[in-house]
Amino acid sequence: MSLNKVMLIGRLGADPELKYSQSGTPVARMRIATSETYTDREGNRQESTEWHTVVVFQRQAENCANYLSKGSMVYVEGSLQTRQWQDQQGQNRYTTEIKGQRVQFLDRKGDGPGAPAQGGGERRSFQQPQQSQQRGGRQAPPADDGFDDLGPAFPSEVSGMDDVPF
Repeated sequence: MSLNKVMLIGRLGADPELKYSQSGTPVARMRIATSETYTDREGNRQESTEWHTVVVFQRQAENCANYLSKGSMVYVEGSLQTRQWQDQQGQNRYTTEIKGQRVQFLDRKGDGPGAPAQGGGERRSFQQPQQSQQRGGRQAPPADDGFDDLGPAFPSEVSGMDDVPF
């Protein structure tokens, strides 16, 4: 038995990049930062940031490109995937990415990118590939769009308190 599962909560470091494969499938690439704080041996608080590349496909890719921007907070579920290619000098290169199966937007409706989410905010999850529809702009998805509202993303939101450190 084996398991390849990744779960991240972080902020986008740039707007998602949307491209289309040769077969016309939408593909979005996002850079997501996760941070943790710790106390070093001398008692000083330190912060460590990791950067992750997340790739999502089909309608989910278009939704991410249309509704997310630099600074947006997201929850991502997926799996690790390593790709190999040859650079211009013929050297083999490798990259490990997260193949996102589920992306949940964590910013409240009306919050701008980079604004901290507060308890009771709106949560939208995009995970089922469906027929693509083009949308312009970067506004919040309409409530009647058939997206699942999965409720609070954290137990602390049930009580109206959001103690997430970022």
